[in-house]
Amino acid sequence: MNVLKNGLFVAVIFFLFSCRPDQIEVSGDAISIPIAGNTYVTSGKGDAFVSTEGISRWSGGEAILSSWFKLSKTGKLHLFLKAKPDGVSELNISCAGQNFTVELTGNEETVVPVGKVDIHTPGYVRVDIKGISKEGDQFPVISELIIDGEAALPPVYYVHDFETYWALRGPSVHMNYALPEMDVEYFYNEITVPEGEDKIGSYFMANGFGEGYCGIQVNNETERRVLFSVWSPFSTDIPSDIPEEQRIKLLGKGENVHVGEFGNEGSGGQSYLVYPWEAGETYRFLTRVCPDGKGNTQYYAWFRAPGEEEQWQLIAGFLRPQTNTWYTKAHSFLENFIPEQGYLSRSVLFGNQWVRTTKGEWYELIEGVFTYDATAKAQVRLDYTGGVEGDCFYLKNGGFFNENTEINSIFTRLPKNNMPKIETDKLPVNSENH
Repeated sequence: MNVLKNGLFVAVIFFLFSCRPDQIEVSGDAISIPIAGNTYVTSGKGDAFVSTEGISRWSGGEAILSSWFKLSKTGKLHLFLKAKPDGVSELNISCAGQNFTVELTGNEETVVPVGKVDIHTPGYVRVDIKGISKEGDQFPVISELIIDGEAALPPVYYVHDFETYWALRGPSVHMNYALPEMDVEYFYNEITVPEGEDKIGSYFMANGFGEGYCGIQVNNETERRVLFSVWSPFSTDIPSDIPEEQRIKLLGKGENVHVGEFGNEGSGGQSYLVYPWEAGETYRFLTRVCPDGKGNTQYYAWFRAPGEEEQWQLIAGFLRPQTNTWYTKAHSFLENFIPEQGYLSRSVLFGNQWVRTTKGEWYELIEGVFTYDATAKAQVRLDYTGGVEGDCFYLKNGGFFNENTEINSIFTRLPKNNMPKIETDKLPVNSENH
């Protein structure tokens, strides 16, 4: 064989092995991960939209679609896409530090090999999909990300057989405070959202009770709220279905506070104050639960911003009919209420919890029990944790981090011995008291 023929032979062999280095086929042990519930548009959000049903629109090349799943094993991970092309298109797939270019042709749904990556550490794996070019108006409709290989051996954690709306929101986490064995009327709590943790869609709930909750929200890029809600004793997700005798009644509200109804997660009375609270600052909440002696219970919430010159501001007072109770189930929680934001992490600190009994005595609460919601219990999302940080309790969720805390874990924070100085008889109970 002469030099030219030798060179041509080598070139052909190199071409074959460089263009088809990882011929992979789907085995019987492969796992199909639906795009719906496991995927977000993490960049170029105007160019694509992933709904609870999957990819509903993908026309622009700036969009990055990111999927997550959690592996328990290491080794080779084989990647495939199940997709329906719209003519000829080209995609870039990145995972575990490697990039692959995949070409899709035709108009029939098909399984397309992507490549192999090495997984060195168990935990969450992110797969990014970006459009390079397309022949039609839309990039391919991808229905599944298929994984195989030794790294994909069970257990693998991802969203399946679970409502995608809740899964996309991510797990909600709670800290439940141990109350003294006596009648409690007031609950005091301090809340600090660390800088950078105030993601849009976050609800940092400070003062929860058996029939409602109060805290701060990030509603959008320009609006933040202080929110206070009380559930009706009538169980429904549709406020208009509540009989008149079981509707929440307004007793009073603070200046500039909006009052209305809420539904979808039970129904009842809701109030909120649009307020530009800031990450890194500490805000104070006080809530009161007190029977009125007529078979109903009164609920009040007050809010205080940093600075000694600031005074307690009333959010609202509500009357819950057919209820006779003092303060029960004191707790805080952290949730994301916008599904498209569920890939972002968020955290919050709660400190210096106190209660005031019906006898006027204050008690510091230093013990908390960590719990989580149905999303975490179903193990479709494992990015949740909580515990103690210094003299505060903390909660964290979202973002597909690998740590998680066992449900019903008990934590004890360091006492502050800093009893709140509040003249409860001088607290405002309607806007005229300001």
